Amino acid sequence: MQLDDNIVEYLATVNTAMRAVDRDTLARALDRLETAYREAQGVYIIGNGGSAANAAHLAEDLAKGALADNAPTRFKVLSLADNTSYITAVANDLGYEQVFVFQLKQFAAAGDVLIAVSGSGNSPNVLRAAEWAKDKDVDIIAFTGFDGGKLGKLADIHVHVPLRDMCQAEAVHAVLMHMLVDLLRNRLAVEAL
Repeated sequence: MQLDDNIVEYLATVNTAMRAVDRDTLARALDRLETAYREAQGVYIIGNGGSAANAAHLAEDLAKGALADNAPTRFKVLSLADNTSYITAVANDLGYEQVFVFQLKQFAAAGDVLIAVSGSGNSPNVLRAAEWAKDKDVDIIAFTGFDGGKLGKLADIHVHVPLRDMCQAEAVHAVLMHMLVDLLRNRLAVEAL
């Protein structure tokens, strides 16, 4: 009986947090991603640990799943958490706080989008990248949990999940990211015609 109660409580907590996420903020994130697609702007996604997994998954979904296979153009999207050799070289030579900003300096330009994912909102390497992006007119969409941390304050669009549990916040981030991709697919369906 206790296990069943724990399952019900977990699902209720995550569901309540999902419903508490600001819908206008989600709509703004959706609009910004659509603009990035239509204007061929780069979208760079970063995060650590479970947030790195969410970053990789979102990059794949935007690159492949947001559009029909026969769409004439695709999202210009890259997860900066996925190049292990590059990341470890930068971390070894310059420090782990540099692993994302070093890549952004190489790839990003004004008008591009940085999607920064951090459950705490305080990951030093994510913050360093967001600070650079802010300075270079790269728009920041942040996905956070807890109180949003410093990242929430830097973001142009702050998708905040009001949970103080890292795993639960990351789970909600994944659902919201899937939702954005599904909604983009619906909006961009005419691109394949």
